[in-house]
Amino acid sequence: MATVRVKPQFLSPAKTFFKICLLAAVLIYIFNKVFGGGDDAPSVGSSVDEKIQSFQWSAVPNGDGKAQAGNNTKGKPSGLSQSELSRLWNFTEKQRSNAVYVMIPFANAKSNPSLQAKFHTCVSSMSDLSSAQIVLFVVGDKESHDIAEKIVEPGTQKNIQLQFVDVEALGEEMKAVINTMQQHFSYKPGSYFSHTLFFLSTAMHRLAPPTLSRLIMLDADLKFKADIKHLHDLFDRFSDTSVMGLAHEMQPVYRHILSLYRQSHPGTRAGGPPPDGLPGLNSGVLLMDLDKMRRSQRYNSLLDSDVVKELAEKYSYKGHLGDQDFYSLISLDHEDLFYVLPCTWNRQLCQWWRDKGYDDVFDKYFACDGKINIYHGNCNTPLPKDA
Repeated sequence: MATVRVKPQFLSPAKTFFKICLLAAVLIYIFNKVFGGGDDAPSVGSSVDEKIQSFQWSAVPNGDGKAQAGNNTKGKPSGLSQSELSRLWNFTEKQRSNAVYVMIPFANAKSNPSLQAKFHTCVSSMSDLSSAQIVLFVVGDKESHDIAEKIVEPGTQKNIQLQFVDVEALGEEMKAVINTMQQHFSYKPGSYFSHTLFFLSTAMHRLAPPTLSRLIMLDADLKFKADIKHLHDLFDRFSDTSVMGLAHEMQPVYRHILSLYRQSHPGTRAGGPPPDGLPGLNSGVLLMDLDKMRRSQRYNSLLDSDVVKELAEKYSYKGHLGDQDFYSLISLDHEDLFYVLPCTWNRQLCQWWRDKGYDDVFDKYFACDGKINIYHGNCNTPLPKDA
């Protein structure tokens, strides 16, 4: 084949620049094809969106420790490597084997003195009564982490090791899942419970380093009256199918959310009070068995946007309280995925719904007998002064 030679003097500067760019693009493409594709080294030219998509459909280990598709119905490649996840969490392997791993969302604290005071009460009461070493992940913004470091000063809570997790980094990695949750379980965009923080738990098994197997997620508005080690021991009471543990919601909020469904389904358990009803779940104290969440094909399938939409339509369901709306919804058809914590480990104090037309049934939801282990001052309810 004859070779066409182009004399350089006939090329304009614009054409020369164009040919150089085209040649560079071809070389990058060839380099990616030949050398790209490793988990630890993203291919040259890979975008943030490509990395997010890769992570959303990551494979999960099965019982034999081998990779299986999980919810990888769209054929996406595996996600972030263990080293990448560890860097994202600032996670190390130096913690004691008997440590209790805890996460507390703590964001926008600089302009919120009330949140700072709640965080201090939660952390100090947890530390004072704990017989175990605590690794505390504070997930939020950098300014809030600096405030948390001052609250958890070295020598003040000697049994707490504080580590920072960037909420924006986690949220970016799970953008699709969080967008699905926000669509169905937020009052409106920009509302309090629409923040990324309130949905991270739903996909924490994909975000946490694979070596982290159990995690307790707590709201900041808690006060401990018992050793958190005893709370951690409740993981051992999970059934074979339980992937997480939460206490029942102690107000008739889901009776209200499910009112249309209840009207057309007399006698339904959905939204009914305990012990026989399904009153919904409260995520203020949340035990996550991350290994079981990773292995559960059923749980992972429920994160799919089409599945969530189908369930929401089935129950005429529109939530506004973040992740606990998701758990309360899927528990209607998949009750066995959840271990129900004793109410004493999340004694919610809010009574907002009492005078909203539910006074006749309110105490059926609100009752909690026994020694209180954790008080939960939800909806800004003051904690008992003697507690």
